[in-house]
Amino acid sequence: MIEPRLASGVLISAIKRILEAEGDFATVLKKGDAVSGAILLIGQVRGANPKLYERYPALDGQSAWQTIDLKESNGVAVQDYWKKRCARDPDLWVFELDVASGARLDRLLTMFI
Repeated sequence: MIEPRLASGVLISAIKRILEAEGDFATVLKKGDAVSGAILLIGQVRGANPKLYERYPALDGQSAWQTIDLKESNGVAVQDYWKKRCARDPDLWVFELDVASGARLDRLLTMFI
């Protein structure tokens, strides 16, 4: 049985509010479908080393964040990747986080599965 999940727009809003309350930065680069749009997350620590994550359904019906590995992990490669993805999936959300530490980013990823 598949468990109900939060609508994409609600999840994005919740993550953004928590980050900003902790002094971090979050911004929506592209809005997708408010209910069921896939979410592509760009996570970086203090503006450096951007990493891409996407939420995929797991075998148990839940969701999990998976890292997307690029040959080069720099701002240009990340931007090229998400723009190409948006061209193929107009419902895709692109959400960028800039946090104070890698541990905080990891905590957020496990909090919002």
